[in-house]
Amino acid sequence: MEAKIIRVRSAAGEYAVLCGAGILPDAAPEIAKLGEFSSVHVLTSPKVWRAVGKAVKPILSRDALKNVHLFDDAETRKTMRTVELLCRKLTRAGADRKSLIVAVGGGVVGDVAGFVAASYLRGVALVHVPTTLVAQVDSSIGGKTGVNLPEGKNLVGTFYPPRLVLIDTELLSTLPERQFRSGIGEVIKYGVIADAELFAYLEQNTEKLLRKDRDTLEYVIPRCAEIKAEVVSRDERESGLREILNFGHTFGHALESVTKYRRYLHGEAVAWGMVAAALLGREMGITTTDDVARIVSTIASIGKNPDWPRVAPKILIAAMLSDKKTRAGKLRFVLSPRIGEAQSSEAVAMDALKRVIEMMPNFVGLEVKLGQTEKIDG
Repeated sequence: MEAKIIRVRSAAGEYAVLCGAGILPDAAPEIAKLGEFSSVHVLTSPKVWRAVGKAVKPILSRDALKNVHLFDDAETRKTMRTVELLCRKLTRAGADRKSLIVAVGGGVVGDVAGFVAASYLRGVALVHVPTTLVAQVDSSIGGKTGVNLPEGKNLVGTFYPPRLVLIDTELLSTLPERQFRSGIGEVIKYGVIADAELFAYLEQNTEKLLRKDRDTLEYVIPRCAEIKAEVVSRDERESGLREILNFGHTFGHALESVTKYRRYLHGEAVAWGMVAAALLGREMGITTTDDVARIVSTIASIGKNPDWPRVAPKILIAAMLSDKKTRAGKLRFVLSPRIGEAQSSEAVAMDALKRVIEMMPNFVGLEVKLGQTEKIDG
């Protein structure tokens, strides 16, 4: 199919996001349009390269295939040590300032490879080839890069836009079921924060999305990419509007941190975080009970999540205070006044936050049904 082209504005200039099924075999000219490079280096993980390497090879030269640098893409390895390891690999391979890095993988690969591209020799060109649903609808677009510290997620990084993003939805066919389901959490987020029509579509078509129905993917993935592109084009460095993309993430990042990045995939933590954010919005009188019920029901329709951890509210709140969105010691949350809209708020009462955290273990594995959500009024 012909690729849909989505334009993203950045301080470094405009770049294109090309999205479609089976676009990679014909995408080599798009990379050639970026200019001449002294060398091309692929950063990816062993498991990703085994799964999609054959599909990616048409966009790479023979020389580039000699420069495939593998690293562990587990969230626990998203660290400064991995960045150093990759920079040393690039040095030994002869990468210079005119080199190109091609990041092939999911969110961890993109975040780490992006940070490497931003920092190696003070910046080399970058192309993203996202291979997971999370990366295709979210993390590959917008230029955020970063790694984790023991104190919190993505605390070290920079804004560094790619030169090109190639989203081939056929790459999702190799994605394990749990990874794909995790990504639907981020898809639902876009409906909640920016597109009521998209959210209503997801309410009716979650089953088709879970089956990776081609027509459903062809609508959902470009639509999410368009929303992300629109938001980051207006607010590249998260000084205002871009914060709405963090709906569910203040809770989600804390969940990942307190469980040492071993219990949840990112989208699973965000799914829990969106349920908690919806409940917090209701506690604050911002989100209606009907909208909370719709959000919870749609998220539950994805399938079972690892359970909410049974930790004291103060432990989760302490993790939230290390979040990069905190300002002057005040927690910031993105809340939804109505489906299709979102706003940032730091005027959150601590007792309301504690009530929500104490409520969350009642949603065991997120296996709740619409008729069960009356418990949120208790």
